[in-house]
Amino acid sequence: MKNKYFRYLWYSLSSKQRFIIRKIYYYPIDFFDKIRGNRHKYVPSRGDIYTGSASNSQNFIKQSNHQLHLLVDEIDLKPNDTVLDIGSGIGRTAISLTNYLNSNGKYEGFDVVKSGVDWCNSKIGKDFSNFNFTYIPIFNDLYNDSYLKAEDFIFPYEKGTFDKIFSFSVFTHMQINEIQNYFKQINKVLKDDGIAFSTFFLYDNYNEDYISKREKFSFPVKGNGFRLMNNQVKSGNIAIHKEKLNKMMDDENLMITNIIDGFWKENQKKTKTIEYQDIVIFKKKSNL
Repeated sequence: MKNKYFRYLWYSLSSKQRFIIRKIYYYPIDFFDKIRGNRHKYVPSRGDIYTGSASNSQNFIKQSNHQLHLLVDEIDLKPNDTVLDIGSGIGRTAISLTNYLNSNGKYEGFDVVKSGVDWCNSKIGKDFSNFNFTYIPIFNDLYNDSYLKAEDFIFPYEKGTFDKIFSFSVFTHMQINEIQNYFKQINKVLKDDGIAFSTFFLYDNYNEDYISKREKFSFPVKGNGFRLMNNQVKSGNIAIHKEKLNKMMDDENLMITNIIDGFWKENQKKTKTIEYQDIVIFKKKSNL
């Protein structure tokens, strides 16, 4: 119950308040990391990490390497691919890609948090000319109060630009109509033979009751084919029924080729699982 009360209190704060509290909370350990030289050029301080775990530089890079391995193993990422990172955040995935993509490869990333984009361009983008990060002022009640609506956002890239498109823990923090538009945009900018990789919280009829009632990390708020963790902050966390996701993909001429269930629905990680969230691999229908 404590976790539920904490989440309710946390989500009741504004995005700016959450950023400030996070910065203050991690300031002591960030200070000691700095004076001890336990920092990495491309890894921000814990207080500046607003997505995922606020880990030290060693664990941050370990997480980055894990994501790279997932992309190589699951969508056959190549060193010369042109890739799009949806929700590039604070550069967690991009760091490992700097050592993987060659001079013929190209990385584009965009995010809704300006501080993260500025950090990535000033560190990674400065040293790697084939890496570019773009700030998009899209409203998200978890991260900002910007004006642009995600359901109206048009990806700023030419049709058929990317070999691979990926996102980690992005569609877990968006509303259904916003995700639907992103699928439409992915279809536009993905090459005909391209592959996409995204993580979700997914459920089906078998485990819906369990994820809605369990004590920790539950989704009690029921919607039409989806469930929310907190109705007050609709972008806090969302879980989508697998049938709903299939229909959403189908409406944008996309098709799921593989779902790899994560271990978030279990009490502990199993040996067969490779990621906390559920992984979805998809491509254009016309490829088949």
